[in-house]
Amino acid sequence: MGRSRRTIPEELLLLALDPATGTTAQPQSLDLGLAGAQLVELALAGRIAPDGDRIAVVMARPTGDPTLDSALELLRRRGSPVRAVHWIGGPRLGLRQIYLAHLERCGMVHAVSGQMCGVLPTTRYQATETAISRDIRARLDSAIRTGVPPDPRTAALAALAHAVGLGKHLYPGNEGRSSRSRLRDLIRHDPMGGLVAHAVMDVQNGVAAQPRRTTTTPDNGSRHAAAAGVPMQPHHGAMARAVVHH
Repeated sequence: MGRSRRTIPEELLLLALDPATGTTAQPQSLDLGLAGAQLVELALAGRIAPDGDRIAVVMARPTGDPTLDSALELLRRRGSPVRAVHWIGGPRLGLRQIYLAHLERCGMVHAVSGQMCGVLPTTRYQATETAISRDIRARLDSAIRTGVPPDPRTAALAALAHAVGLGKHLYPGNEGRSSRSRLRDLIRHDPMGGLVAHAVMDVQNGVAAQPRRTTTTPDNGSRHAAAAGVPMQPHHGAMARAVVHH
């Protein structure tokens, strides 16, 4: 994929970075959001498509983005559509750190090493290309304030930002309440983004074992997940240790 455009996982991560502290807001739910953002990006690239509450590979050709292609290959190996909640709730060890390292290589962020309590090593990330971060934020602000239906990328980004709880980070306090509400409402403008965002929220709420809707396909998701070693609930420990956060 061309590098003239940031992917949705990268944009979501840049939105979550706190410019003052160099930490990421909502770190545990952000881990889920990044896995979901990969699905949206692959859908926009024509590689996958929704099949009820499941995700089906429709084109296995690589995108040229190594991290996305790794996810695409894992989906392809499943051999049948996988429920979005099972995919998002599965282990994604180091995914957030992978994207932070990528943004650092691209010159988008700068890693700052330090120590916690004078003992534990920490790494914080400061955005260096602030114009790009401002542009991402401006797209969300425009969609919220104008009421004009956003493009699919912005709609999906808004849906994921809401799903991982970035609303209070982006639009804090009582004065941001109406903006947070409109951010939530943008979820309806992109079907794939909406599917993934609801799956992210379902995993956080512990309801991943139940399908969101009835489909004509027998629900073998639990059997497939168990066979593949995918847990029903996310494991955040390794990723939570990768980056210092609130």
